[in-house]
Amino acid sequence: MIELLQYLIDLFLHLDEHLSGIIQTYGVWTYALLFLVIFMETGLVVTPFLPGDSLLFAAGTFASPALAQPGQAPPMNIWLLWFLLMGAAVLGDTANYWIGHYIGPRAFSGEVRFLKKEYLDRTHEFYEKHGGKTIILARFIPIIRTFAPFVAGVGAMNYGRFLSFNVIGGILWVTIFTWGGYFFGNLPFVQENFSFVVLAIILISVLPAVYEVLKERIQPARKAEA
Repeated sequence: MIELLQYLIDLFLHLDEHLSGIIQTYGVWTYALLFLVIFMETGLVVTPFLPGDSLLFAAGTFASPALAQPGQAPPMNIWLLWFLLMGAAVLGDTANYWIGHYIGPRAFSGEVRFLKKEYLDRTHEFYEKHGGKTIILARFIPIIRTFAPFVAGVGAMNYGRFLSFNVIGGILWVTIFTWGGYFFGNLPFVQENFSFVVLAIILISVLPAVYEVLKERIQPARKAEA
């Protein structure tokens, strides 16, 4: 378990080096591997630990012309990468929705220890407060983006409504991080401090969740004092 944790930490912090090795080893099959990782990170509730934001950013970096050898194209094609990963993001959330729709109610019946009914109730409250835009906002928060479509399926959100938010969120998420890597990933500062940039991306991504937790704890305390 400790070795797995160490490997995951190293994978996140040195994602550029790992991805470079994968591109050199597998060539065009790297596209399929990236598609699979993004699909699993968004589509399976058991794999929220896979890289998402940072992987999109790193992939965009390798599509930048700055990495191209003289007279050659970059290691990856930004347009192919963009369309494939948008498809992976939308299909992943779609699969997660239907998994939640079919097995979710039984999962929250008490048979699975870490999926408690109270979690479902709280998530329903969050959906009531923020509406369908929850699906879009969740795209930018690690772990939560893996569970949001699952819970939408459990709660029987209308699929047509879910799909519209799913597509919008998927396009925005992949576009921002992939093209962000394309335009900024090869700046000297980013290249020399890639691990810190990845940490910054992760921290910025989780700030909204931290804010919500703190707000939920502070508001009852203030009401009690009043």
